[in-house]
Amino acid sequence: MNDTIAAIATPLAQGAISIIRVSGSDAVTIVQSIFDRDLKHQKANTITYGFIVEPNSGNRVDEVLVSLFRAPHSFSGEDVVEINCHGGVYITKEVLALVLGAGARLAHPGEFSQRAFLNGRIDLTQAEAIMDLISAKDQVNAQQALSGIRGSVRQLLEPLTTQILDIIANIEVNIDYPEYEDALMLTNDIILPKIETWLNQLDMILERSQSGRIVKNGIQTAIIGRPNVGKSSLLNALLEEEKAIVSDEEGTTRDLVEGSIQLRGITLNLIDTAGIRESDSHVERIGIERSKQMIQAAQLILLVVDATSPLTKTDHELLEMVQDKPHCIVYNKADQIDTHPKGIAVSALHHELDELMDALQELYETHALIAQQPLLQNERQIGLLIQAKTNMEHAVQALREGIQMDLAELDIQAAYQNLKEILGEYHRDDLLDALFANFCLGK
Repeated sequence: MNDTIAAIATPLAQGAISIIRVSGSDAVTIVQSIFDRDLKHQKANTITYGFIVEPNSGNRVDEVLVSLFRAPHSFSGEDVVEINCHGGVYITKEVLALVLGAGARLAHPGEFSQRAFLNGRIDLTQAEAIMDLISAKDQVNAQQALSGIRGSVRQLLEPLTTQILDIIANIEVNIDYPEYEDALMLTNDIILPKIETWLNQLDMILERSQSGRIVKNGIQTAIIGRPNVGKSSLLNALLEEEKAIVSDEEGTTRDLVEGSIQLRGITLNLIDTAGIRESDSHVERIGIERSKQMIQAAQLILLVVDATSPLTKTDHELLEMVQDKPHCIVYNKADQIDTHPKGIAVSALHHELDELMDALQELYETHALIAQQPLLQNERQIGLLIQAKTNMEHAVQALREGIQMDLAELDIQAAYQNLKEILGEYHRDDLLDALFANFCLGK
């Protein structure tokens, strides 16, 4: 934390502009030593035009704009200088080398964000949301991450932490001044109802967050059906590319073919599976077995049937297999019949997919709406909230069994600590190192 750090904050590739970010107590001094304009007397939040120069020879290296942010009003909470130089691998590395040669240390991945957290500029959930925003694949995920950056998780958890402190305060008063409250009355009339209300609120947050996680990770969507009903054609039409081999010959698809699409704000992770049928081919049987496994693992099934012929025995068997999972029955080749089938009619060959798109949007519209609300954003946060729930359930069990209230309070305090750990107010250094190591260099 005492070092001044530097890193390239933009992709190292050909481009118009690159940014070298420098953060730390010596950031201004270091950049001043290789810059031909005065920075030390510049006001905060200003941009200065000038040239980066080689300090020994005085030769100009690049024409740049230098942005200055003074502590504590910067992203990291320290003095931060950003050098906006011309893009390109060579010149960017040259400028970074001069910064490092002037006394800065090359930053570790995520170290700027880690310093922002350690300096109290952001909490841990906001730091995680920054990475979520960078990796967002669709509008819903981007909006959810932006909400996290603005502190939505803290706002979501504050009522829970306040209620726990109120419960602890009631118990502490009873422990310190037992003559004022009957312990049994306190448990039954005050403590247990408060904990039950708390658990109900926590369950609502967990339920909504599970929906948000589905939207964030994308819906694992398996396209299944018997051979030659148009599964691969449907995958290609949805992806708008020739990803899977299409042939009149049965058994063409023998392995899983994957791709992702963004459907009006929601990501579908599509998997085209081998046609399910009885087969003498050992390789094809392996593919069919994988298809059956995918039916169990998928979050959504698109069961493709041939609209030009009655349902076969295999079609009915597949319908039986998917009846307990979210699924859509897709009647392909609908352009070849005169009457509209009772279901979702498409023509994968002619890319006529409107009915399917509308059905999928309706199916996941609730999840998308939930994902726009304040939610826990990842497995770490959800896992800690589940631990807090378990702690409180243990406390309820202890109180109902008549165990001393101060012993039950230990579980309640553990629940409080788990909530605080979500925000990073309790943390382990090894956890922080592992978390921020997944960040981009320069972030």
